[in-house]
Amino acid sequence: MSELVIDNVWQSYDEQVVLEGLHLRVCGPEFCAIVGASGCGKSTFLRLLLGQEQPSRGRILLDGEPLPREPGPDRGVVFQQYSVFPHLTVLENAMFGLELQRRRWDVRIGGRLWGRARGEVREQAEQALAQVGLSGARDKYPALLSGGMRQRLSLAQSIVTRPKILLLDEPFGALDPGVRSDMHELVLRLWEEHRMCVFLVTHDIAEGFKLGTRLLVFDRLRRDPQAPQAFGATITYDLPLRRLTAEGAAAQRRDRSVAAAG
Repeated sequence: MSELVIDNVWQSYDEQVVLEGLHLRVCGPEFCAIVGASGCGKSTFLRLLLGQEQPSRGRILLDGEPLPREPGPDRGVVFQQYSVFPHLTVLENAMFGLELQRRRWDVRIGGRLWGRARGEVREQAEQALAQVGLSGARDKYPALLSGGMRQRLSLAQSIVTRPKILLLDEPFGALDPGVRSDMHELVLRLWEEHRMCVFLVTHDIAEGFKLGTRLLVFDRLRRDPQAPQAFGATITYDLPLRRLTAEGAAAQRRDRSVAAAG
């Protein structure tokens, strides 16, 4: 069971402080919904977890080891804008991440897997498509899919490598209400089946309460009108919600103790 530790993490760009003094411990398959005002560092936090950026100060540990300094198969991500490859079919899109893991690029053969290895990747990709309800569309190209179907494909791309952490950056914001509700149910089912840790950034607090086991509120506690860039956001509230695991509850108590001591 995975454990993620955020230990006094700060993130600054030159003189601008975006995040300051983040302390967080997440144990096991928790679903952390992140809310806060625009520009308070929520997406920056996800980029730190993904490995796209490195913290200016502090540590991020996954299972006791420093988080890898680049994105990897242990972390999946779904953005609001669909991150699918338009020139690949649905099945080829789902296979792509696994192929990256298993192949060595060879320009003479186009970098593809062949034989048994390709068959295994295809089988895993087909299983992922079945989980998100896209088996019947596996030979279509993304341009022929609806917005909800393309977001399902993005989810299949993310779960096919069986990540420990799934990062969702406002993935439902562009969807119609009915489609969004269906996606909520799908994400909850995938979370329960895969037993992974999920971080969801959302502007919809009702969505956060509906999906999360924890609600993390990002806000700036310190403000200086004369130096608006001097202070960053931190986690001001860490609220336990439904289906909270015993490990997660213990982690929250430890985090509150650290914050109080700091």
